[in-house]
Amino acid sequence: MKLYIASDHAGFELKQKLAEYLRGRGRAVEDLGPATFNPTDDYPQLVVPLAKKVAKNKDSFGIIVGLSGEGEAMAANRVKGVRAAAYYGAVPEVLKLSRAHNDANILSLGARFLSFDEARGAVDLWLSTHFSEEERHVRRVKELG
Repeated sequence: MKLYIASDHAGFELKQKLAEYLRGRGRAVEDLGPATFNPTDDYPQLVVPLAKKVAKNKDSFGIIVGLSGEGEAMAANRVKGVRAAAYYGAVPEVLKLSRAHNDANILSLGARFLSFDEARGAVDLWLSTHFSEEERHVRRVKELG
């Protein structure tokens, strides 16, 4: 499984830590940027290329990190074949449902609302949860296009 990661300036520090953590766990992670902190970057310019790579590579997943994760998820979801779920804490069950029921292939994290430990736990839970393959969920995902 290929794993892509990207952020904007608000998520830069958390992205760096998550990429290092995932590589330390033996994950193949491609960091799509930014490579350095830029307080004036725009998240669509960083998120959309990641979304396109995930859509093209069916066996891949993406992690995007921004201030809330909401705008980043919205940008990613404009790419056909992407199902990005935003998470900013409180209810881990949402992570499992995004994978099991919605076959989410991108996780968008809200850096302002998650500590590194919470984000690490969220990523681990999300990556370890599989799509249920239940007929009703398969049908609904197909309806998304």
